[in-house]
Amino acid sequence: MLVVHALWADARLCLWAEDGTLPPAPSRSRARVAAHPFAVRGLDLDGDAGVAAVRTLRLPTRGGVPEPSPSVVTEPRTGKVELRDWTVETVGYAPDDAVGLLRSLAGLAGDDLVLGETTRWFAAVATFAAGLVARGRLLPSLAESEARWLPVLTGRDAAYTRQLALALPQAAIDGDRSRAGVLAEVLDAFVDAAARDALPAPRHRVPGTAGAWVAALTGRDRTVHGAEPHDLAVLRAELAAWQRDAVGGSVRACFRLVEPAEDLDLAPWRLEFALQAADEPSLVVGADRVWRSRGALTALQRHIPAPQETLLAELGRASRLYPAIEDALRTARPAELELDAAGAHRMLSEYAPLLAAAGFGLLLPGWWRKASARLGLRLTARSSTATAPGTVDTGSALGLAAVVDYRWDLAIGDEPLTQEELRRLTDLRAPLVNLRGQWVELDPRRLAAGLEILRQRGEEQAALTVADLLHLAGGADEGPGGLPVTGITADGWLGDLLSGETELRIGHVQVPDGFAGELRPYQQRGLNWLGFLEQAGLGGILADDMGLGKTVQLLALIAAKAPGPTLLVCPMSLVGNWQREAAKFAPGLRVHVHHGAERARGAAFRTAVAEADLVITTYSIAARDAAALKALRWHRLVLDEAQAVKNAATKQSVAVRQLPARHRVAVTGTPVENRLADLWSIMDFANPGLLGTATKFRERFAEPVERFGDEEAAARLRRITQPFVLRRVKTDKGIIADLPEKLEMDVLCNLTREQASLYQAVVDDMLARIERSEGIERRGLVLATMTRLKQVCNHPAQALRDGSRLAGRSGKLARLEEILDEVLAAGERALIFTQYAEFGGMLRAHLSARFGREVAFLHGGLPKASRDALVARFQSADPGAPPLFVLSLKAGGTGLTLTAANHVVHVDRWWNPAVEDQATDRAFRIGQRRAVQVRKFVTAGTVEEKIAAMIHDKRGLAARIVGAGEQWLTELSTTELRSLLALEPGAVVE
Repeated sequence: MLVVHALWADARLCLWAEDGTLPPAPSRSRARVAAHPFAVRGLDLDGDAGVAAVRTLRLPTRGGVPEPSPSVVTEPRTGKVELRDWTVETVGYAPDDAVGLLRSLAGLAGDDLVLGETTRWFAAVATFAAGLVARGRLLPSLAESEARWLPVLTGRDAAYTRQLALALPQAAIDGDRSRAGVLAEVLDAFVDAAARDALPAPRHRVPGTAGAWVAALTGRDRTVHGAEPHDLAVLRAELAAWQRDAVGGSVRACFRLVEPAEDLDLAPWRLEFALQAADEPSLVVGADRVWRSRGALTALQRHIPAPQETLLAELGRASRLYPAIEDALRTARPAELELDAAGAHRMLSEYAPLLAAAGFGLLLPGWWRKASARLGLRLTARSSTATAPGTVDTGSALGLAAVVDYRWDLAIGDEPLTQEELRRLTDLRAPLVNLRGQWVELDPRRLAAGLEILRQRGEEQAALTVADLLHLAGGADEGPGGLPVTGITADGWLGDLLSGETELRIGHVQVPDGFAGELRPYQQRGLNWLGFLEQAGLGGILADDMGLGKTVQLLALIAAKAPGPTLLVCPMSLVGNWQREAAKFAPGLRVHVHHGAERARGAAFRTAVAEADLVITTYSIAARDAAALKALRWHRLVLDEAQAVKNAATKQSVAVRQLPARHRVAVTGTPVENRLADLWSIMDFANPGLLGTATKFRERFAEPVERFGDEEAAARLRRITQPFVLRRVKTDKGIIADLPEKLEMDVLCNLTREQASLYQAVVDDMLARIERSEGIERRGLVLATMTRLKQVCNHPAQALRDGSRLAGRSGKLARLEEILDEVLAAGERALIFTQYAEFGGMLRAHLSARFGREVAFLHGGLPKASRDALVARFQSADPGAPPLFVLSLKAGGTGLTLTAANHVVHVDRWWNPAVEDQATDRAFRIGQRRAVQVRKFVTAGTVEEKIAAMIHDKRGLAARIVGAGEQWLTELSTTELRSLLALEPGAVVE
């Protein structure tokens, strides 16, 4: 596997390669790179355009060799990590070559070529730059004697650049530079390169300095040749004034289009003028108030010294884009412009986009561009295989490729047009028409195309598949004649699929005989849904909340005899759980585990599969034994913890996608709507091709939703994916009424004097070192500081590692003892989570001695058999079972059922709410009969309390803000770190 990394140095994109197949060798002088970075497996990345150079990078190093990037790490690694200088061979590309190269890399990414985090960031900037050029969001400029194209960033584009700056990996920066500065330089270079790639050279050279400047705006030669310094200075000043005029300032003109008060097609429209704050669109001052003002105006949360002159200047600037405004400027105090229906339509369709692109404010009618206000097509579909409602003819060829019968009707919004309305619209020939009490855009060309479709309705039509139907329903494709599809209805199983209520309308699936368990109502609906998809030849994503029994629903489905075996792929830690659950709920299932060095191979494996109903394997084995698994025909393929394939380019993701199966199910407890790239990858496994290619998906959905918050694109995506995603949450009492409450609370703990002294010493020492460091060394020091301070907050003995006693030296430990006293007195059990396995061992020894009771301890070093035995013993009703269970967060945070406990204590925080919630859900899940009390320890007055407050305030955005654990802290300035780490008054308790 080749991993391509990137950094920005000397105004070039410098790429270097990490060969993930090379074995670690301390004697290697290169940082795991090939002799030429891209001479591996015949990969040629335009080597002639690149400039080779050897650079020194400071890389995390473990065991004398550079750490492999996360893209190639498949197993947890242990040992001390340090920063060390390594020389790597790089190839540098000028921006003109880099933009196209990054696009090529995105297309080449796969099993053998993986883009590192840094390369993906540069590719995102290149895509953004190309989008700015395509939308005309750029201006020509002159710097010294060079012509350049510069981006114009306003509104959503400006907000997106701030996100890009925060996302810039430290490893992509050469030297001590700010993220904003690097992004500005890269974006300017990429926009300039993308513009030159899109523009042809001028056919005729205009004489003079201006002509030389225009010629330098195309091609690769940016120098303005033959111009005198004085002439360049004059041109530069004129360009600066023109750019200010083109982009505008902090207060801009705003235009509000108002419909006629009467519902008359010929009544006039009004375009009202106003001033608006460019950075706060909700702050608007009408032209009438501007003209009533005398002198300066205090409005828009700012002081406007000359509001009337500002409005006139802005209207003059707008008139160059929208000439009709000139009529209003002939009046003494222009406040509005009167328009007829045709003029209003031209303003909406032609001039509004131009004005918005130039930075003007627009307040348009809410119905504009909504489907309910457009002429479109309504589709009525009928499955040729439909039988009784809620049933599927399993003998028919179904699936995404199944052909359906259909009929088109002209409609406004979701309502079909009557013959009388069609005649009226045909006679009016107006672009804006009041129909049924609302204004409607009527494009004559669309009307003619629609009438032609109606005329041809009785003739033979093109075939329409289920996949086509779903894309039309989601609004991802246009109907015939380029008309939008405004509504779809269907009968039979197609109606069930499109209704969004499939789980309630489909037929009942009988729980097979011998199934040792009773499904809850929502679990039965889940089984019905899975059975429906199986019969229809469609894949699904079972995304129920953790603890709602996804395993039970799958086992009930698998227990029904099928014409072939089910292959289940899961993380290694869950193999034993699936074995136990299968034996408990479906003892009649023949289960074969394909894992371990002694696993069956060749003919023995084929025989084992032929004699099994359920074959369980792991993601790593699925990748290693891909050929053997691919050679067999599986009836069903199930991926548990399907987020493991969210990166479609990894080896294990590619391997499982290639396995043949009639029915595919992805199981995940994580909502799949949170990250759209993950959704595409998982859905592409379940229903290949449903969401198109990764590139098309990014263009249609990911970029509009994630970059611009496009609600319409998000709604389209939900409509397409909704039939194939079943998501229930356990906080919904309509799903499960008998799950007890979960009581979550932050528990503030104080520091002892010893802890406070040690805390302050760490802050002083580390801040001094951080101030003297830069780049990746600084990043490492920040993370080390956070770890050190969290250890101090836990206990001085953990931070000092001196083997000293624990009692009486830690505020957290004292509070933990108080809580556990109450737990044990009530005869209850508790889970105690810490992210540090070493501290977990210390807690186990201390608590066992303190309470005279056995304390269980689970960590990543335990073998599978010991882990399973420990869990089984804790869950047992044996009075002698350990009442306290200490777990390291990584080893015990997922895949376990520990409902014997109804108390959960997080001694230290991971600073990622999703990880903590997963750990809590070891106890708060099906089988729990008591209220679960969750306590999260926070040390008062320290960095822990400040970050806990941030998480609490912005929990809905926690995945974006603190989703990478503590990595985001490395982006803070030294001043911000000093404020965050400072020990506040009241932190110490006597």
